[in-house]
Amino acid sequence: MQGCEVGTKLRYWLTLVSGMLECLCFAGVVFGYASLVFVLKKERYFSELCSSDTGSNSTQTETDCISQDEQFSLAFTIASFLNNFLSLINGYLFDRFGTMVTRLLAISLYTTGTLLMAFSSAAYSPMIFPALCCIAVGGILLLLTNMQVGNLFAAHRSTIITLYNGAFDSSSAVFLIIKVLYEQGVSLQSCFFALSLCSIIHVARTFLLMPTTHIPYPLPQRYTYGVNCGQADGYNVEQLEMARDATIALPQGLSGKDATARPDEPEAGNTEKVAGFWSHVLSWFFLWHLLWLSIMQLRHYLFIGTLNSRLSRLAGGDAILVSQYTNAFAMTQLCGVVCAPWNGLILDRHKGRHRVAGETEQDADLRSSYLSLFLTSLQCLLFSVCASIPLLTLQYLTFILQVLNRSFLYGGSAAFISIAFPACHFGKLFGLLMALSAVISLLQYPLFALVKGALQGDPFYVDITLTLLTALVFIHPAYVFIHCRRQARSREAALHTDVYTDPSLAQAKL
Repeated sequence: MQGCEVGTKLRYWLTLVSGMLECLCFAGVVFGYASLVFVLKKERYFSELCSSDTGSNSTQTETDCISQDEQFSLAFTIASFLNNFLSLINGYLFDRFGTMVTRLLAISLYTTGTLLMAFSSAAYSPMIFPALCCIAVGGILLLLTNMQVGNLFAAHRSTIITLYNGAFDSSSAVFLIIKVLYEQGVSLQSCFFALSLCSIIHVARTFLLMPTTHIPYPLPQRYTYGVNCGQADGYNVEQLEMARDATIALPQGLSGKDATARPDEPEAGNTEKVAGFWSHVLSWFFLWHLLWLSIMQLRHYLFIGTLNSRLSRLAGGDAILVSQYTNAFAMTQLCGVVCAPWNGLILDRHKGRHRVAGETEQDADLRSSYLSLFLTSLQCLLFSVCASIPLLTLQYLTFILQVLNRSFLYGGSAAFISIAFPACHFGKLFGLLMALSAVISLLQYPLFALVKGALQGDPFYVDITLTLLTALVFIHPAYVFIHCRRQARSREAALHTDVYTDPSLAQAKL
């Protein structure tokens, strides 16, 4: 039995490390799109759209081709939209069918996307549209199934969730590696064939190091999965988590009831009804979090999708400078996996500390979250200000702030959903959040068309507008902070009331 326990702990660590490598090398590669665009332009994808343009320098003509840039921007807009919008369906599939089915779907989509890219060429340029969509959706599914690994390490749950999201961000550097290999003579098709073959690793990990259904939280004793060395306890994860969530009280901001209510009181019978899915969707926590994520995500997507044309304009069409800054941007993305755990440490900083009387674990988690939300909002504001200044050398600082903010954004968002809402609704709420924010992200294409058209390639006024809009994201951390203060005052009032009405409690305190 002791050997089985050692084997189980080893499996936990193998799952953690392999999951991080999976997110780091595969899950978010589509967000390294700026590096891929550089290669696609060299391969003359959509070059026929530039045939009517004239100029003494043919390279300059290709670089500044508006129609070609619009096609590349549209491809990223659609891929990033589906990456988030289909998370609603993905979240339902994950909650309903479990890890194995969801991962097999993810692997199928991802492999299809890489194969489509491998078989594409300048003559079949539109193939990048379905290819990027499949890679994006398959990648976010891999991330979704990996975030539950944090449940295996309760004391560091938020840190692991943010670490995985940071690895997801850093995986965008994979397209930089493809760009460098391409410049060394390796064909684009060979690179994507290699990514396709890696699906064998994903399949092996699905059966050996991941559960069939879900990883519950809190983790039961003797919980195991994969290939077992002996008879282990069986768990119906959905029933286990629904029963647990029905016994814990909701914050007043979610239910409108006293968070100190106990499950043996009369209203406990309808707690499950109060904790229904739509009651959480219509809560202020969810609505402000949706606004918080949507605005910052739009800012990042527009920046990534237009980076190549932005750099071309600031560099005066110098292809060497554009390549240099594109490489610098991709290299900074590798720092995401380093920056993201800082946010997790902020969220987990109360773990192991003594909580005040009457404070639940969820209250302590929420108290830790508002600092994370505020820092993320501040980073986005600074990033947007730097991106708005049309100075080429300043873009190095912009790149640093962008990767720092993005690594905080998605990890903190997923961690907040896991903190503020029941675990049995995580997949659906996370999916709905990403789907609704994806609708807002569609604005990036008309904004790009506005810059290229009416603004004659100058994004200054659009950048200023988005910077002013970013100020709205500070509402969310302020609301969470006010909610936590109200909860603290309610606990203090309840404690004083109990002492006043029950003299034995006062004697016990004395």
